[in-house]
Amino acid sequence: MHNELILIVEDEPAISEMIVMTLEMAGFECLQAADIPEAHQQVVDHRPALILLDWMLPGQKSGIDFCRMLKKDELLSEIPVIMLTAKSEEDNKVFGLDAGVDDYITKPFSTRELVSRIKAVLRRSNALSADKPIEVGNLSLDAKSQRVTADSKTVELGPTEYRLLAFFMSHPERAYTRAQLLDQVWGSNVYIEDRTIDVHIRRLRKLLQPYDCDTLIQTVRGTGYRFSNIMQPE
Repeated sequence: MHNELILIVEDEPAISEMIVMTLEMAGFECLQAADIPEAHQQVVDHRPALILLDWMLPGQKSGIDFCRMLKKDELLSEIPVIMLTAKSEEDNKVFGLDAGVDDYITKPFSTRELVSRIKAVLRRSNALSADKPIEVGNLSLDAKSQRVTADSKTVELGPTEYRLLAFFMSHPERAYTRAQLLDQVWGSNVYIEDRTIDVHIRRLRKLLQPYDCDTLIQTVRGTGYRFSNIMQPE
């Protein structure tokens, strides 16, 4: 039995009930919300292990807006979010990932895929929730508070760059291809270009540069990237 609590934010009752039935059969516990105010109250009251969030919801704000709000709240930002959407275009997915969405499921989806993706996101989330901060060189990452510091100075990162750095710091000294990074950081079946990784690597390096930590992210020719505090030979 899993017993993790999943919040389903979906305004179509038939879809919501189908998801509840599927997850309860897989051993999860479920909460439901049909709009953003109700969802926010459920999150505050019950702090779910994961949120399944529909992109289009009633009211003026979308699921993306709610995700952004959660990721800006220090007490709630570590709760992973999987977006349920009929929007399959790459630009929309990149837009959502930049807002802090952990994975996507495009409607219609199979119940097997749904359970598999939830388990995968929970595994990634739990792996980044260690009690002890991760330290590499002068860089420190505290997964509990989701704070990154360099020489005790706070490094301000967006949600995507934070997830990328968290993966790198917890898996140092190994070269990863772009496809592997997409799979490990964003999850499989997120259909965005491998080169999207290069954009986020550039952003992350730029944010780390003032603290002389940008060189920790090394380009491995013919492969991808590696995180290491061992200097590469010239």
